Amino acid sequence: MFIFDAHLDLAMNALEWNRDLTWTVEDLRKSEVGMTDKPDRGKNTVSLPAMRKGNIGLCVATQIARYVKKGSKLPGWNSPQQAWAQTQGQLAWYKAMEDMGEMVQITNTEQLNHHLALWENDDISQKPIGYILSLEGADSILNLDYLEKSYELGLRAIGPAHYGPGTYAHGTDSVGGIGVKGKALLKKIEELNLILDATHLCDVSFWETMKVYHGPVWASHNNCRKFVNHNRQFSDEQINELISRGAVIGMALDAWMMVPNWVRGVSTPEGMGVTLEQMIDNIDHICQLSGNSLHVGIGTDLDGAFGKEQTPADLDTIADLQKIPSMLSGKGYSEKDIENIMSQNFIRFIRRVWG
Repeated sequence: MFIFDAHLDLAMNALEWNRDLTWTVEDLRKSEVGMTDKPDRGKNTVSLPAMRKGNIGLCVATQIARYVKKGSKLPGWNSPQQAWAQTQGQLAWYKAMEDMGEMVQITNTEQLNHHLALWENDDISQKPIGYILSLEGADSILNLDYLEKSYELGLRAIGPAHYGPGTYAHGTDSVGGIGVKGKALLKKIEELNLILDATHLCDVSFWETMKVYHGPVWASHNNCRKFVNHNRQFSDEQINELISRGAVIGMALDAWMMVPNWVRGVSTPEGMGVTLEQMIDNIDHICQLSGNSLHVGIGTDLDGAFGKEQTPADLDTIADLQKIPSMLSGKGYSEKDIENIMSQNFIRFIRRVWG
């Protein structure tokens, strides 16, 4: 089944983890044996060949570069100018992948339709991975002129915050609103018809955003607070608000978001019983809230600064997303429901926004 993954930090892996994503997952793991600079070395799950093997032909691919102020314990860049430069380096990597025929940027409906038709053609062996460019955390947007520049360079979705307090909103593990800068950013997002990604907004910023923003909104990678009671997850009230706006919510595969009481660096997927079943539970919960299969999708966040040490035990590479359809079928979901969840909900959303 064709799969749309609504959140992958591909360029971050290429530039900051120094991974050549044209290699196989196995070769990438071999190349990192003995490396200890990051906890997920030798445990990656994503590469472009693995995406092709799993029929994951379209994704939302990120630019990500947090700006952190003096004294912050969060990792990031010490100025917004440095953060901007990092995002442009990431964009340069995507463009280099396009030049190789490995990837292709999707910015409008015509390109989307052409790409989907290409992936329906079984005769093409080396199909490019389609990507829709998203910015995770807006701290690198120096001013609103830079948002317009980003749009011209192909940006089509944006999350105002990531972790901690940001320039435009408060993110995960912080508390606060969107302020004057945040409201101005939202107005410009709406004006440009960008998709607002509500992922990572803290509760206060989330509800303030919903009061003033009237454009398209989705959540690329965000699970349910019902199962893990943490501010990173959405409450049923937040999920219902997004459903009422026609949003699609992508389910993430970071283990600490899937089971309660996860301890980073100590807990293991096997020890905590983390499998793709928890993703199915999150999918089903959103379907029960909405009364249909139209508002949930896949947004794995695989290799988002974690690897096999923090992913479901029954997933070795991203190609194993192909296990999900049969699991949904076993839970009583129809073929049409499963197609909605695996790709069509996000694709229909994009077509609606782009016209």
